[in-house]
Amino acid sequence: MSFQGPLYLIGLGIVPLALAAYHLFRRRARRYSVRFTGVPTLASILPELPGWRRHVPTALYVIALATLAIALARPQTTVAVPQERASVVLIMDASRSMSARDVEPTRLDAARDAGREFLDRIPDELRVGAVAYSSAPHTIKRPTLEHDEIRDALHALVADGGTATGDALVAALGMLDDDRERRRPPAAIVLLSDGKATTGPDPERVARRAGRLEVPIYTVALGTSDGVIPQGPLGRLAVPPDPESLREIARESGGRAFRAEDSDQLDTVYERLGSQIGTRKEKREVTAGFAAAGIVLLLVAAGASLRWFGRLP
Repeated sequence: MSFQGPLYLIGLGIVPLALAAYHLFRRRARRYSVRFTGVPTLASILPELPGWRRHVPTALYVIALATLAIALARPQTTVAVPQERASVVLIMDASRSMSARDVEPTRLDAARDAGREFLDRIPDELRVGAVAYSSAPHTIKRPTLEHDEIRDALHALVADGGTATGDALVAALGMLDDDRERRRPPAAIVLLSDGKATTGPDPERVARRAGRLEVPIYTVALGTSDGVIPQGPLGRLAVPPDPESLREIARESGGRAFRAEDSDQLDTVYERLGSQIGTRKEKREVTAGFAAAGIVLLLVAAGASLRWFGRLP
């Protein structure tokens, strides 16, 4: 929390002064109290009040004063608000290695399910595009508010072919660059892949271009070192993920790299990415809330004092 007028916080000094005055008043009242010999008779006439009730109205008043002093300082809090005209392109690796079953049921299925989870969690105002690739980009959807179109594109993916990560990044950047006006809205790329590029341009070079365009690339490495795919009639080919390559892509572009070794972790990654890309931090003034709370506390303190003692504290 921050304050637009922090000097007004000096008003909080009234709190210890009020407590000191209350303490002196209580001492003075005891000093000048009148002795009454018929205490049992008096106790039978007067209503029984717990000792703690004496202090409740005063405590409420003190808290109300502190709350109103904070309100004078015009407090602000940071909240996440949807990005206006923000766009994100979801790049899905659909190469043959994504058919590995080290992530249930396969890497591609886990990525596809998590992609749908990502679409469910992002704000409706976030425009989403999609690029799916193997040996070359083969599914390209421009950023749109119709998220169901992206879901349908993810559902149709089949794992086959090589890994042209650089070509996919070029296609995504082309969509975002064409989509921008003179005042560039925020944009980002989410790249999910399990391995190093095997064909096409160097993805790290494309990532540097993305960094110059202020388009961060968030990478997610999916899979484990146990991943294998069929190779020939009886053989199998190991296809471990290459998180280091994806980490360099993220670093060159100013994004972040994540590692998800199973579908549950991948859901968490997408949830975090959805909140980071789809929203921005903004300061909102909450003076009215503090002022209202202070007034309510004053009224409650006055009501309690009048009900229990027939007077204001």
